[in-house]
Amino acid sequence: MNNKTNALLAILMLCLTAYSIPSKTDNADEFKEEISLADKVTYGRALETAIWAMPLMNMEAMRQAHRDAGAQNNDLAYFSPIQNWQYQITTPNNTTPYVMAFYDLSDGPLVIDIPSETEDVKLFGTMMDAWQRAIEDVGGAGFDKGKGGKYLLLPPNYKGEIPTGYFSYHQPTNLGYILIRPIIQEPSETYVLLAEKLTKHIKIYPLCEAANPTANNYVNVSGKSELENAISVFDETYYQRLHSILQEEVVDEADLSMMGMLRSIGIEIGKPYAATEAQKAIFASAAIDAHDYMLEQYHDALIAPFYEGKSWTSILPPGTAESGFSFKFPTYLDYNSRGALYYAVCTSVKTFGAATFYLGDAKDNNGEWLDGGKTYKMNVPKDVPAKNFWSVMAYNLESAGWIKNVPKVGVASSDKGLEINKDGSIDIYFAPEAPAGKEANWTPTKAGERFFLLFRFYGPEKSATDKTYQLNDLVEIK
Repeated sequence: MNNKTNALLAILMLCLTAYSIPSKTDNADEFKEEISLADKVTYGRALETAIWAMPLMNMEAMRQAHRDAGAQNNDLAYFSPIQNWQYQITTPNNTTPYVMAFYDLSDGPLVIDIPSETEDVKLFGTMMDAWQRAIEDVGGAGFDKGKGGKYLLLPPNYKGEIPTGYFSYHQPTNLGYILIRPIIQEPSETYVLLAEKLTKHIKIYPLCEAANPTANNYVNVSGKSELENAISVFDETYYQRLHSILQEEVVDEADLSMMGMLRSIGIEIGKPYAATEAQKAIFASAAIDAHDYMLEQYHDALIAPFYEGKSWTSILPPGTAESGFSFKFPTYLDYNSRGALYYAVCTSVKTFGAATFYLGDAKDNNGEWLDGGKTYKMNVPKDVPAKNFWSVMAYNLESAGWIKNVPKVGVASSDKGLEINKDGSIDIYFAPEAPAGKEANWTPTKAGERFFLLFRFYGPEKSATDKTYQLNDLVEIK
């Protein structure tokens, strides 16, 4: 907040007391002159709005960055060579080359044609709506079981004829995207090129062109600087961007009361965005506080430790998988947990744990936040229960993206030269500089930045999920 104006800082300090209204003995008249009741209500509603909109805004940030990088609707954006720290989305990986495409169903049904897997390249992906609710998984752990197939996405309230020969799904929003991970034996040039070859057999086209589809564009976005800005920014522009994307969407019945709240702060479908300078200052404060709140909820409140007495946690708040990532329950919509999750991740899955299983960690063995200026060691016990491979990666705590300007973003079992202990375990180091002789086992961090980890099991075995196998906490090396 160092770059905020003095006026904004003043409003922020006042907003911190927004829910502690003085009693009559506290000179309420003087207080009302400092900040009006209307401004307090605007702040509170703006804060709740930012939390509610998080999955939508996460998706929109990625969509806009891919557009800026040259990938428009229905284009297949892929990475060759594999993505590195410059790909600033929330918690990506660099062991599988990503393939991503955004689409819009407002003009009619859309076909996504997935090829069959090969001996060298398996596929795992998910089609999601604008709120990142899973429509269906594709590939080996998906509906087509690796054999490929044509998936037909139908717009909201579609009443037309549904042709045969497709896996058909009604999508509740106009906008959506698909993220596919080609699963390869190692992230080498040879295997990345094999993944690229299979990627160019994926096709996306309108159903009305099924007889003669327009050729797809395959856009190599590897190294594109525009993708360094694919994470939502928490400032006053958050609300203008939200207003813009809502103009493209249909409104779910469950969100009608929230849309009424948005209307009261100037965000309304069919009306221009016209926030005043005073509103923008309040919005900026609310967005910052909402971000801080979601960060703390995700890493420090909502998710219990996965192992007793350790700091590793599941990456999903309670009820996420059970609700199919919709967060809809019989008596409420849990947008609080949903917002916290999508501060930290992008994408969902239809069947959690089928192809991958993740655990997260933001604290050391003493319960202290992981500090990028310190040196930590993590011992990974032998026989990691992952049929394919495993990886552990570090992310900036504030952005949930990769730490910027680092030579590598994590360590994977497929890495060349990994040092293995005599008992089969592996020591991984997290520090600004690699301990002498430990470069292969090192993940760089940055002084002055807190960070967190994701440990991924690719092809998870039962002992990964039933806690028979347990990861160790990070221990600071003095």
